[in-house]
Amino acid sequence: MSAAGGRPSVTIIGGGASGVLLAAHLLRDPDTDIRVTLIERRGQFGRGLAYSASQRDHKVNVPARGMSAFADDPEHFWRWLQTRGYPAARGSWVFVPRRLYGVYLEQVLTQAGQSRLGRLVVLSEEVVSVREGKAGVETVLANGTSIVSHTAVLAVGHETQPARGRGIAVRVGSDRDTPLDPQAEVMVLGSGLSMVDAWLSLAEADHRGQIIVVSRNGLLPKGHRDVPPINIDAADVPFGTNAPYFLRWFRALVDETERAGGDWRSVVDGLRPYNQRIWQSWSEHTRRQFLRHLRPWWNIHRHRLPPELHDRLARAVDTGQVRLVAAEFVGVERNGDGVRAGIRPRGTTERKTIDIARVYDCGGVSVDVLGSSNPVIRDLVANGQARPDPLHIGLDVDDHCAVVASDGKASQRLLAVGPLTRGRFFEIEAVPDIRVQCATLASRILHPTPTH
Repeated sequence: MSAAGGRPSVTIIGGGASGVLLAAHLLRDPDTDIRVTLIERRGQFGRGLAYSASQRDHKVNVPARGMSAFADDPEHFWRWLQTRGYPAARGSWVFVPRRLYGVYLEQVLTQAGQSRLGRLVVLSEEVVSVREGKAGVETVLANGTSIVSHTAVLAVGHETQPARGRGIAVRVGSDRDTPLDPQAEVMVLGSGLSMVDAWLSLAEADHRGQIIVVSRNGLLPKGHRDVPPINIDAADVPFGTNAPYFLRWFRALVDETERAGGDWRSVVDGLRPYNQRIWQSWSEHTRRQFLRHLRPWWNIHRHRLPPELHDRLARAVDTGQVRLVAAEFVGVERNGDGVRAGIRPRGTTERKTIDIARVYDCGGVSVDVLGSSNPVIRDLVANGQARPDPLHIGLDVDDHCAVVASDGKASQRLLAVGPLTRGRFFEIEAVPDIRVQCATLASRILHPTPTH
């Protein structure tokens, strides 16, 4: 592998939100001469899994005031909306379509490239492997060519889980999601945000048949409310305790806030600045307890729906158009033109079968990195350049986002950002958190210290 040359250079693998935000932060500094190569196999930059949704009702789950690409310029996205004629009278506590936010990220990237001519190269290619050497990092593409740079950053974002049910369950919007009888009864596996997307897609297609939503805990996402976060002093947060103790403290704080006329959302949002520190202070045992027993409840309170969507969903449940069932999905088989699904209701050992027209799998994003369908992730793990974190929910990285190899050594040239680092940071899936991570990493790349 030849040297990367004297000009600082970074190759970013993945052109979704994480990759675009990192590229934009790297190119903001007018005093650096860094070259950035951004590679995205789908050829859509800024869209990723989240912001490629096409329906107008698929909305960002964070109000516009929190979606700036730059934490130090919180009004950046709101100003951009104004240039597109967005009604200022509605204020910045609005939830915009995800496809619109994808356009914003594309323009952030375009403007970054235009302001630093010759410093940004974007490629619509697939990366198959990364090889680290003494002089740089070689990123090998599926077309047989390679790129050598000083640093490579994995920003591959979310992956969806393989559809369950021996290929019978389908993904919404996939080629196998063919038109349905509008009155047909269907089943959706999972009750989180992916389920909400599926329900909205069916609603947009004027589907009127009952939608049976099956999930282990039978929980639906809560709705947003425009309330300010409470101020929580770091000295009052019980870092390093176990899950039961922390839960008691959290519930007591919610009770105290609500008795004073406040809202539980203010507590959840007030805790946000400490979420990563809390996660890192826990033992591996406590983290596993949280993932196994508490994460479903945390997710519905932390990752909330825009209020108008939440109200629509609540009405659909009240009218019976959406029926929520707390049960374990145990299998599905074809039944004539439809399917027969097996479930085990929560708290029972009895298997129940339901005949429906179709089963939609909305199990959400993949949480086991060993099941990755991305060739570069598979290759890095196979050759020992990377390893799963202890919980297998991402790649193992150190506090500086350096990828940790199978021998436990952190790389000096291979880094990762975004959801791939959730094992270390956990709360690293939403733009308000990712933009801070990208700003910090960009500063470290542009101004390296002798120690790292």
